[in-house]
Amino acid sequence: MHRIAVLDDYQYVAATYADWSLLPEAVEVVEFADHVDDRETLVRRLQPFDVVVAMRERTPFPRGLLERLPNLKLLITTGAANKSIDVAAANEHGVTVCGTGAHPPGAAELTWALILAVARHIPQEDASVRAGGWQQTVGLDLAGSTLGVIGLGRLGSRVARIGQAFEMDVVAWSENLTDERASEIGVRRASKEELVSTSDVVTIHLQLSDRTTGLIGREELSLMKPTAILVNTSRGPIVDEHALVEALRGGAIHGAGLDVFDQEPLPKHHPLREMRRAVLTPHLGYVTEKTYEVFYRDAVDDVAAWLAGEPIRVVAG
Repeated sequence: MHRIAVLDDYQYVAATYADWSLLPEAVEVVEFADHVDDRETLVRRLQPFDVVVAMRERTPFPRGLLERLPNLKLLITTGAANKSIDVAAANEHGVTVCGTGAHPPGAAELTWALILAVARHIPQEDASVRAGGWQQTVGLDLAGSTLGVIGLGRLGSRVARIGQAFEMDVVAWSENLTDERASEIGVRRASKEELVSTSDVVTIHLQLSDRTTGLIGREELSLMKPTAILVNTSRGPIVDEHALVEALRGGAIHGAGLDVFDQEPLPKHHPLREMRRAVLTPHLGYVTEKTYEVFYRDAVDDVAAWLAGEPIRVVAG
């Protein structure tokens, strides 16, 4: 019997979206709600399994871990790719890596939830009303302001179009962005310096890489308006977290909306937890009903295809 481990199912909901009874062979499925950072503990946990379903980058699979999982034969990542999996090392050790489909709107929608929450001080006002208080703050206006989108790909372009619906002037930047691509979305291409210095809201929609790590650091934060909002729903290390804490603590920017962090889950005593200027969510961008339906349905399909000897959605090394 094949043993399947479903990792980092924080809310214990994977069984709601995956019907393992559809598989042609009997399997044993074990769902883990807790996150394990310690390598030795993780090795002991995963050694009995020949199939692992990983939820995005919550648990990395570097070469050193893969070398210690001799029973592993199929590793599924939710989503089409996963930079925290050493696919080449997996292939060298006889492990097939497969992906799933996705549901793009979730992250874009959360981006706007964070923008609005920071601009209108929603967490603070909610807490005030629950404590018996009333109006405490004066909100920022979005209509007529400037939205700066860093990364105008699938998600960034969706965020940009919503910004236009809010009657915002939208500018965009990435290293490879062209005037033609910006024009297709109806926005204006700007330099990075112009974008961060003139935008009232700066939102990040780039993949994490060596080139984008630390892209928004102390210098970029110092260029931002003191009334500006920074939103990151992409990957934590794109923003220099220490520089951001300094900027929030010193009032260099109005606030930040953060769904991603350098270390996840966010450590209990991390200084961001004390920043009243920050609205924090626990990497919820893709955590929606429709996204999970796609992720776990496709994971079952991946296992079925692998059992049939014809794996699908194989991730290239």
